[in-house]
Amino acid sequence: MVIMKKKISSLILFVFAVLALASCSESQVSDLMLSGDCSVTSLTLDNYDGTVDLATRTITVRVPETYAADNMAVTAITLSEGAQCDLKTGDRLNLTSPQVVHVTNGDVYLNWTIVVKHDEAKIKSFIINGTYTGVINETNHTISVFVPEDVDVTKLTPTIAISDNATVSPNSGVPTDFTHPVTFTVTNNTAKTDYVVTVTKIGKPTAVYVGLAAGMDQLNIEEQTACKWMLANIPNSIYASFADIKNGTVDLSECRVIWWHYHKDGGVDGKAAFENSAPEALSASVQLRNYYNNGGAFLFTRFATNMPAEIGAVKNDAVPNNCWGQAEASAETVNSPWSFFIQGHTTHPLFQNLVMKSDEPNAVYTVDKGYRITNSTAQWHIGSDWGGYADYATWRNETGGQDLAYGGDGAIVAWEFPATATRGGILCIGSGCYDWYSIDDVTENYHKNIASLTLNAFNYLMDNSPKK
Repeated sequence: MVIMKKKISSLILFVFAVLALASCSESQVSDLMLSGDCSVTSLTLDNYDGTVDLATRTITVRVPETYAADNMAVTAITLSEGAQCDLKTGDRLNLTSPQVVHVTNGDVYLNWTIVVKHDEAKIKSFIINGTYTGVINETNHTISVFVPEDVDVTKLTPTIAISDNATVSPNSGVPTDFTHPVTFTVTNNTAKTDYVVTVTKIGKPTAVYVGLAAGMDQLNIEEQTACKWMLANIPNSIYASFADIKNGTVDLSECRVIWWHYHKDGGVDGKAAFENSAPEALSASVQLRNYYNNGGAFLFTRFATNMPAEIGAVKNDAVPNNCWGQAEASAETVNSPWSFFIQGHTTHPLFQNLVMKSDEPNAVYTVDKGYRITNSTAQWHIGSDWGGYADYATWRNETGGQDLAYGGDGAIVAWEFPATATRGGILCIGSGCYDWYSIDDVTENYHKNIASLTLNAFNYLMDNSPKK
């Protein structure tokens, strides 16, 4: 009986404790102020009014194209009734990147993001008839489009991608006469840019950039950057797909050089991997072999350096035996300039008129500090330890190639198959330092050597191949 009484007493005490806690909790909740509105209703920076987006809690302030946003003053700010924030009139903000403002009202709070957007009036892409991609020169504000000879230039329809909030005239999608250069004007608030678009007919190209994609605009950014450079710098040049080559869509009778710069995230290691990754190229190998045997020259860069074996240019049908690569989206940052080495070949035409370090005559630097690079490499490892080629002489004898440049460990990173009386010459560059595109913008110094090397390659191949 005594035990039962103790249990009942304990139960009663427990019930009172729970009720007391509930009473305390209800009292505390009733003291919270949860009905406050935490809105920024307007914001002005340096007298430029912002646009408030309630859904995303973002205030966007638009400023002129070249306006400095690193020290902007809060001209005015208004909040919902009863609200307060950690920003006041007169405060200064560095808005080269978004800033967050904390707004409270009673016991409620919200964060708002302030973003400054510069007025921009740019043409981002220009494609005619859904097929022919324009090469945009942002420095000169010109766009060059190359079309086949039989295209009617009096009725071409451009598809134009422009900066956010901008407009363009003449409008995208409107048939236009391109018999003569046409000026397209892009406007966006305070920004305005005129682009002169020139359409050029090409019947028989002198140079062709070939790729796996049907059109240049479908290439990945690494390949597309290289292709755009060629179209802007090599006269009478066009883009063609391997399907175009196979089907005879492109007339190669006057083509002197075909260039393929092949990038694939993660790399292409070995002949089987190459053939599996580029079946379109293999399907055109007969046509490319005929072109080569009739004096046509090639420039093969990055993983395209596997292609010479497919067209009968390599004595032992071998491909680079040491290949790798990273993904463009996660490319590594170069902490100091990168180079490859040209000892014994400094006088070769490929390496002339480059930006060199005066105290390093055997080093060709091609990327600058801060450059984002995939380090995509297709090279020939030399050494019996690899099970390949014991020395350079063995490699030359077995492949028929001539080594031109080397990596830090002595691997061959640039080489050629010289032209003969009937066959064209082939230049190959597989160094990871040969890279056209960086995710992050970097002030160019040594990277200018990429364009110079490529121009040298075109000139050398055109001067030394039998097809003239």
